[in-house]
Parts: sequence; C-alpha cells; structure tokens
Amino acid sequence: MTRRVVIRWAVLLTVMGLSLYLLAPSLLATFSSFPQLGQFSWWWLVAMVLLEGGSLACQAGLQRLTLGRPPWFPVATSQLTGNAAAKVVPGGGAAGAAVQYGMLRESGIPGTTAVTGVTASNAVTFAALLALPLFALPVIVIRGIDVAHDLQTALWLALVALVGLLGGGALLLAKDRPLEAIGNFVERTRNRLRPNKPPRILTAERLLRERDVILRVLGDRWWEALLLVGGRWLLDFGVLASALYALGSHPSTALVLLAFVAAQVLALIPVTPGGLGFVEAGLAATLALAGVSAGDAVVATLAYRLASYWLPMPVGLAAWALHKHRIARDGPVIALEPPPPTPAAEGKP
Repeated sequence: MTRRVVIRWAVLLTVMGLSLYLLAPSLLATFSSFPQLGQFSWWWLVAMVLLEGGSLACQAGLQRLTLGRPPWFPVATSQLTGNAAAKVVPGGGAAGAAVQYGMLRESGIPGTTAVTGVTASNAVTFAALLALPLFALPVIVIRGIDVAHDLQTALWLALVALVGLLGGGALLLAKDRPLEAIGNFVERTRNRLRPNKPPRILTAERLLRERDVILRVLGDRWWEALLLVGGRWLLDFGVLASALYALGSHPSTALVLLAFVAAQVLALIPVTPGGLGFVEAGLAATLALAGVSAGDAVVATLAYRLASYWLPMPVGLAAWALHKHRIARDGPVIALEPPPPTPAAEGKP
C-alpha cells in the first residue's frame, strides 16, 4: 500500500469520524425511536419489505437488460452484494461497483460488458432520480402544498411520475435538442455560479455521447429500461409512504416525494457509508417541512432506513455466499444472448 493511499484513507476516515460525531444527536434520536415501531401493524411491515424487495428486483432487472440478458442468478446476487458493499464503506458507490464487477467476471460475463452494462444502468437510475421532482413541483404550484392527503392521490401521483418518466425518457433518447438544451443550461448555470473557475464547455456534447452509449447498450429494449427504473424508484418511495401511512400521518405526497429525492441525494455524500447520519437528519427534517409531526418524521425515517439501508446488508451477504457456492459447484459458464444485428449487418449472408 503506497503512502498516498494510506494518507487518503486516513483523511477519509478522519472526516467520516468527525461527521458521525457531529451527526450523532440525529442518529441517536432516530435509533431511540425504535420502540415506537410497535405502532406499525404487521401488514405494513410486510408491505414495506415487499416494496423494497420489488425495488431491488427492478434494479437487478435493469442491470440484466444492460448486461445482455444473462441468467438472473449472477446478476441478482452481484447486484445485491454490490448494493450491500456500497453501504459499508465511505464513498461506497465505487466499492460496490468493484465488488459487483468482480462477481460478474467470476460468472463468466466479459469485462467490457460488465463495465458498460453497470455504468449504463447506474446512469439511467441516477437520471430518473433527478427527474422525479419535475413531477412533484407542478402539482405543488397548481394545487398548493396541501395536495395529496390520501393514498389514492398518492397512487395517482406515482402513476403520473411513471408515465412522465417513460415519455420524458423516450424523448431524451430519441431527440438531440432536449438533451442539448439541458446540457447548455447546466453549463451556463455552473459557469455563472463559479466565475473564478475555468469555464466548463461541451457539456451538451458529453451528454449526447453518454446517451448514445446507453442506446447502444439497450438497443430497442430502452422502453423496458424506463419501466424498470421507474419501478425501482417508485417502489422505494412506496416504502417511505407506507411508513407514514402506517403511523396515521397523511402529509402532502408531492412534498414527501421531494423529501425522498433529497434523501437519495444525501445518501450519495461520500463522507459516511451510504450517507449514514446525513440521510437520517435530512429526511426527518424535510418530512417535518412536509407537514409530518416531528415524532412521526423520526419514526418514519427509522422504518424507511431499516428497510432500505440496514436490511439489504445481510441480504447482500447471503447473496455473496450463494454466489460463491454456485461458482464453486458449477463454474463460471454463462451463455449470453447474442447482441442484436446492427442495421449495416442486416441482409448480409
């Protein structure tokens, strides 16, 4: 291990320790509400686990799609293990991707296919997350913050978000101009906010190149990817919504959706594992702003994090053990579907 690596890890662990120390009051307040989970009826707890399982299944399905549709077992076990690994170390996204890559390679999937497939699925997933607020904000502007105080309206909003993701995703995949407009807007905004830094250029071109990579990976199955990524986020959001309804709290669904997106962004902070501490503090605070009482916000945050953060860890460990057992027994033989022929190759003998 080089000196630079040692110094980098020492700094990272120091920053993590300081962050957890500063966030300790929020974490202690969250975990101290554990006895209040007794307010939940058992069917709500089952529903939350099933929703989170469905969310993880959608993510695995998306990765299987981008990997060329190999058998489900290596994709699901590697995805669950990588997801768990990402929650254990600071900046765990890279660690989780490395663990998943290694397991896919052990299963016989080519390295280039593994890298391209996982990268494409992560890009689509993150883009869909950033798009979710676009469906909540118009509802808030038109009808105010007191909208969506019942489960039926929440389901309608989820349906609108899913349809919007499909339509918006199809537009961005098929047309260049919307993506160019987004890239130019991001570029201008970034350059204005950071005038003392060298200006960033060609953002739109980079977005188009990345979009083309995703299209090459997905081919004509892009609509399946949009359905799966929509299901991935909306089912995960359903875990948080279920926790609130189980407590008898009925806040604005649109505002809860914004709080959910904020929590996912906080989870990406590379200082603590899986945003530990940041998510607990931020989600409880944003739920309170959405109209949830302080006590219910803390309990709902704990219930959501148990289902989405803590439970996937032992599940990932079990998936890793099953993967190792299957590899030791059967070896890494995988028969991948051949890629679809390119237009230039069609019609050739």
